[in-house]
Amino acid sequence: MAATFRQDKQNPRRYLSRRSVLELGFGALGALDGRQMSLASGSRMSLRAADKDRQSYELNIFHDVAKALTSSLDLDTVLQTIMEKMAAYFEPATWSLLMLDETSEEFYYAAAVGQGCESINALVLTTGETLARWVIEQGKPIIISDVNRDPRVQQSSNDDFFPDGCSVVCVPVRTGGKMLGIIQMMNVDMQVYGRNEILLQTLADYAAIAIENARAVSRIQELSITDDCTGLYNARHLFTVLAEEVHRSERFGYEFSLLFLDLDHFKHVNDQHGHLAGSKLLSQVGQALRENLRLVDAAFRYGGDEFAILLPQTSKDAALFVARRLMAVFQTKHWPAGEAPEIALRASVGIASYPADATTPQAMVHRADEMMYQVKQAGRNNIAVSGVGVVGLGEGH
Repeated sequence: MAATFRQDKQNPRRYLSRRSVLELGFGALGALDGRQMSLASGSRMSLRAADKDRQSYELNIFHDVAKALTSSLDLDTVLQTIMEKMAAYFEPATWSLLMLDETSEEFYYAAAVGQGCESINALVLTTGETLARWVIEQGKPIIISDVNRDPRVQQSSNDDFFPDGCSVVCVPVRTGGKMLGIIQMMNVDMQVYGRNEILLQTLADYAAIAIENARAVSRIQELSITDDCTGLYNARHLFTVLAEEVHRSERFGYEFSLLFLDLDHFKHVNDQHGHLAGSKLLSQVGQALRENLRLVDAAFRYGGDEFAILLPQTSKDAALFVARRLMAVFQTKHWPAGEAPEIALRASVGIASYPADATTPQAMVHRADEMMYQVKQAGRNNIAVSGVGVVGLGEGH
């Protein structure tokens, strides 16, 4: 064997031992395995690179959403950022954000893109619930990979809008166990959704944070402009709204009117029945004013027992009609005051109009207040119009 190996070294083509043949064969296989390992290694590197790109993209999404959350308290701005990122990542044919009204607990669209949102909301499960109502009550997502074949869907509620294989994803938007709304997506690639379900839920959680922040800010702002006793706007807000109304009316050539209302002899109520009874009456007056005004009108407690009422796009004659209607409420309504007997309330009202009587917020308030005091001097329980004087309560009074 020793000679053989030496000869092999001298002339390897002529003398090849069996062992050498085997070694050559394994060497070739090793080379092939090396190439395969190289390809596999390249594939793994490619997958790692793709995974790294995906992670980087997701981090960018979180960064942009977090930036929107911390840089803006405007709900529309933040929700737009969140929903745009969601749509770009999942590429649904149709998507929407349904919000749950805090008072009525009914759904309304905060955002909707694409056709078919109504068709999604019309789908009914075999349990008798809509998708949205099911998600709200169960507090978890509902995933339908094919609307036309899913046994959970009542096909009678399917309006043939959905093509074969059309998917629907509904994800709850909630915070602290409180349901705020639902993100709906139609025709989503279910493989993409399956890989990124956590991302979508995270975006829904971000949306919940934005909604709660916006509502908290709104409540604080509302408290800052609202009178605690009557629930009406306060005097500070009156001048803000008047300035906006002057600007709007000047730009578009509108008229508007301001009523100044003072309760007659209200001090006697406090003296005879106490301040608690007086506060309760003021609260009832505030409610009566809200019930007898249009939605576009605004009522303010100016101070004490004085109230201001802004009537946008309302002429002086129309304002007089409103004043007489309010005076009729005072004439006919019974005003309970706790343990005290029902009290008869009367009021004095002054009217001024833009631009005929004044062209600035301060001047409008001053002129309407002057008219109100003109009624006080004439005996109370009446109406005075700027440029006209005391006009009476109308027919029947």
